[in-house]
Amino acid sequence: MLEIESLTKRFDTVTAVDGLSLTVRPGEVLGFLGPNGAGKTTTMKMVTGYLAPDGGAARICGHDIVTDTIAAQKTFGYLPEGAPAYGEMTPREFLAFIATVRGLSGGDGRAARDLAVGHTGLSAVMDRPIDTLSKGFRRRVGLAQAILHDPQVLILDEPTDGLDPNQKHAVRELIRAIAPTKTIIISTHLLEEVEAVCTRAVIFDRGRIVADGTPRDLMATSPSGKLDDLFRNLTRSDVAA
Repeated sequence: MLEIESLTKRFDTVTAVDGLSLTVRPGEVLGFLGPNGAGKTTTMKMVTGYLAPDGGAARICGHDIVTDTIAAQKTFGYLPEGAPAYGEMTPREFLAFIATVRGLSGGDGRAARDLAVGHTGLSAVMDRPIDTLSKGFRRRVGLAQAILHDPQVLILDEPTDGLDPNQKHAVRELIRAIAPTKTIIISTHLLEEVEAVCTRAVIFDRGRIVADGTPRDLMATSPSGKLDDLFRNLTRSDVAA
């Protein structure tokens, strides 16, 4: 579902992603785990076609993200960092717009919107301008647009950022519910996120993958049996647990 080969990105003298290679299979929930600045978000931006790589390639469902961008982007839903949206729109208007962009019109568009709203708990704020919503609700609007067209692949950058504990639990339950029929990639710096929803995790440090395995396998390689200790041993920064 996702193939990354020798992906590289530099910003001036800094190499943000350094020859990264990775394959993600159908049904996997893969966690990108690492401290701020490790290369997680930069990798996601290249994989989704929002940032051009300096080297290497990425393919989603067989489509090269650089040479076959539109076909690749049709296959995935993307929740970027910060969940940007048109703030003057209401969630109802924004999701209707996204449905149109995704080729869903009339009853199909409304049904897709209503399903996404039900999954993300947005019904109480559907007619309020997005700019007036809390960070948590804005995040949920971003998640709703990512899942609206029922994509094969979901790429989620910090999906529970800004959510309270109950909201985090609801999002994680949603991810677990849809995971068997999708490929999901989640970027996070929260160890609890990986342990709660991921079937596999890769730990990033300085643009490279320094560990790759199931959460249980990774914990087994730590002398203490704890993921946070392994994380601290492999990366240059502490993690928020």
